[in-house]
Order: sequence, then structure tokens, then C-alpha cells
Amino acid sequence: MGESKGYIRNSDDKGSINISEDVIAVIAAASTMDVDGVNGFFFSHGKEITHKIGKKGFTKGVDLMIDGDEVTIDVHIIVDMGYSVSEVGAAIQKAVGAAIEDAVGAKVVAVNVHIRGVALRKPKTKE
Repeated sequence: MGESKGYIRNSDDKGSINISEDVIAVIAAASTMDVDGVNGFFFSHGKEITHKIGKKGFTKGVDLMIDGDEVTIDVHIIVDMGYSVSEVGAAIQKAVGAAIEDAVGAKVVAVNVHIRGVALRKPKTKE
């Protein structure tokens, strides 16, 4: 997400509502993390430094492009070992698209899922 913030604008006869790209990114991130097999987000070192300086870390693996009331989303994730990469990706596309359309009313043009790695799960300890 760049320096200039994008907004989704919903207007009617009573006024208008401007929804920040930060809100949309949080919805996308939360719905991504709800998908089984998602270990977490991937981010480059440059983004990591930017987020440590002051941006929210929760959305660091989410990029948005807003054009009017249309949104294109890119999520960069790490998948847990043992899950089908294509099934996890498809589940993210479905979950993120539905969550944003339901919550914001924006048309989701695309949800591009970038699988950046596979994480080994830690073995369960015996109790």
C-alpha cells in the first residue's frame, strides 16, 4: 500500500461513507488467516522495516489496488506443510472475496494468492 490512501466511496441521498484501504486490508488479512493451512504472511525485508517504523504489521502481506469501487487484492502467504497449495489458494480467494464484498460492498475483481513458502509444523509434544 502506497503513501496515498485509496478509498471506497459509498454514497446515497443521506450522505457518503469513505472506507479506507487499511480497513479493506485488515478484512483481507483476517479472512486469509482463517483459512486452514495458512501459516502466516510473507513480506520482504524492505516492507518489514517500513512496518517496524509505524505501519500496522497485521496487513504487511496484503497489497491492494483500488479503482473506483473495484478492488484487486494480492496476498503473500506461507502454507503449512501437508496442505494442498492449490486448495489453500482457492479457499483464500473465496474467503477474501466474500468477506470484502459482504463487509464493504466493493466488487472484488481478483484475489491473487502468492505462495511464498512452506512452513514445517512443529511436532506435537506429549503431555
